[in-house]
Amino acid sequence: MRIATWNVNSIRTRIGRVEAFLQRHDVDVLCLQETKCRDDQFPLMGLNELGYEVAHHGLNQWNGVAIASRVGLEDVQIGFDGMPGYGEPLAAEARALGATCGGVQLWSLYVPNGRALEDPHLAYKLDWLAQLQVAAQGWLKEDTDAQIALCGDWNIAPQDDDVWDMTVFEGATHVSEPERAAFRAIVDTGYTDVVRPYTPGPGVYTYWDYTQLSFPKRKGMRIDFVLGSPAFATRVEAAMIDREERKGKGPSDHAPVIVDLTD
Repeated sequence: MRIATWNVNSIRTRIGRVEAFLQRHDVDVLCLQETKCRDDQFPLMGLNELGYEVAHHGLNQWNGVAIASRVGLEDVQIGFDGMPGYGEPLAAEARALGATCGGVQLWSLYVPNGRALEDPHLAYKLDWLAQLQVAAQGWLKEDTDAQIALCGDWNIAPQDDDVWDMTVFEGATHVSEPERAAFRAIVDTGYTDVVRPYTPGPGVYTYWDYTQLSFPKRKGMRIDFVLGSPAFATRVEAAMIDREERKGKGPSDHAPVIVDLTD
């Protein structure tokens, strides 16, 4: 089975690229983030024609997560237990969607950005990750043999070589110790970064800003990950980052991450 995750940065703008990507890579399940649309606006027709069932959670023109599967789509869950909201008044955001596909419990996750170290959004981000850690730990306690994959845009570069130049990020989010500690806490719960062994750095990224020729200058960040439970991790036989999807006309600023599982 082939699983992929991709921050598509507007599904309506890039549905053609998504459909072509699914066919080119023969993907069984695709987790999407930052769809930027309501459920009634999601472009389903082409994906359905290709044989994919789709679950989507979107509330407005911000955020949004989806799972497209051709190997079953069951037990769909919007958000995880304890997931915090944000804003005044406090409101839930479309940042987490779970489903069982081909026997694997998959989560499409769009972790809050954090914005700046002194911004209230960073406190929200850390709380969001802490609650995810509690939920993810609980899933493993319920079933130690569960096949679980936490897929998505984590908005964290957990290692120094996950950014092109650490000096540029001094005093910034995405690389701060509290954010990295929150990422490590989920790994320490029992989840493994299943992609890094097949795509070691430095210089391996999943995101490049649209400005200042970041992509051709290789000024990127590695912030998109698949963290797998022990039972899931043992099935991984290959993984890659499709850097080619950052090229061409109208790309997302993120590249898809692909994981292959043994039968």
